[in-house]
Amino acid sequence: MERPSTGWLGIAEGALRQAAPTALLSTARSLLADYVQARDVTLLLADYGLTVLQPVTNLPHTGEATAVRDGSAAGRAFTAEAPVIEAADEPGTVRVHLPVTVRGDRKGILSVHLPEPAVQGASGVLELAAFATALGHELLVAERDTDLYLQARRRRRLTLAAEMQWQLLPGRGFARDEFTLGAHLEPAYAVGGDNFDWSLDDDALTLTVTDGQGHGIQAALLTSLTVNALRNARRAGTSLADQACLADQAVYGEYTGQVSAPTLLLRIDLATGRTEAVDAGSPQLFRMRHGTVEQIQLDAQLPLGMFEETEYRAEQFALAPGDRLIIVSSGVHAAKAPGANAFGVQALRETIAAARSASTHETARAVVDGLLQYHGEGALSADAAVVCLDWCGPRARQE
Repeated sequence: MERPSTGWLGIAEGALRQAAPTALLSTARSLLADYVQARDVTLLLADYGLTVLQPVTNLPHTGEATAVRDGSAAGRAFTAEAPVIEAADEPGTVRVHLPVTVRGDRKGILSVHLPEPAVQGASGVLELAAFATALGHELLVAERDTDLYLQARRRRRLTLAAEMQWQLLPGRGFARDEFTLGAHLEPAYAVGGDNFDWSLDDDALTLTVTDGQGHGIQAALLTSLTVNALRNARRAGTSLADQACLADQAVYGEYTGQVSAPTLLLRIDLATGRTEAVDAGSPQLFRMRHGTVEQIQLDAQLPLGMFEETEYRAEQFALAPGDRLIIVSSGVHAAKAPGANAFGVQALRETIAAARSASTHETARAVVDGLLQYHGEGALSADAAVVCLDWCGPRARQE
């Protein structure tokens, strides 16, 4: 078979951009059939709990799901964030499982059944991987205009509070030269008040984890107000401490101290790793350096919205290349199952240390898995949010 020219990718990306939001998969199938003689193309999207990959089919019903951790080729590609090739039943063909990722945010897997010569040599797999990445970007845009792909991710119905929370999130991962982020929420289909948020500018990454008090809709409304107040203050160009002050005023103005929103705010300077922090409540921060896990003790200040016009102060600590930061909400570090001790700092340290070689995504998931094992058959007593950040170092240091 004649090798496809590298020019096909540009044509394919243009066709994906022109496709109707609901026609992305059919367009991808046509393009891959034309350019690499693909026999079959399946788009599998990760569900909210990151436990299965669900095919995009005729909704509201979806096809048979593939478990992420059952050893399948698609599951391995998703967890490793790298293409996996397996032999297909038809002689002379293979099935290639390609991560669909948008700037480090894992969306799912594109599985392509095609003739084996199309993937001989590194360039063939790289071209297909680039196509899967382009599809991921178009999926993100399409979600503004259709529910098709959001519905395909659901194993069951979300609670209304969970719907609000997932729509509030920036994503579940982000990557660039200086750092890689991975995050997870549980219970995925019924989360209420926990949230993580981040934003990047040319100089710094701002990261927050909020632990909204209460349950269900009330917790979701509180967290929505808190996160949007923090975003509003951040976008006005205020300092990290002033972001906390302004969000505190917004929450107190609405709830007059009846409820509050414990929040940890971080701002990481991309040129130096110098990190500002405002500890306004219960989320806890851990750092793994050279294999040793320690809790970073910060000056505990009042949760956002507890009192009127609270003043907040930022403090600083330094990150070194190779450091890993893990932030957990109180639903993790203070979790307490009936008849058992709290999950606690020691269990967290052991879980984080055991996942030292895993990616940020898999580390966040490992902490949640440890918490679920601690609870056994019982449901989580509170929402659990975990954010993991690997600091690679300033860009200049990598060159």
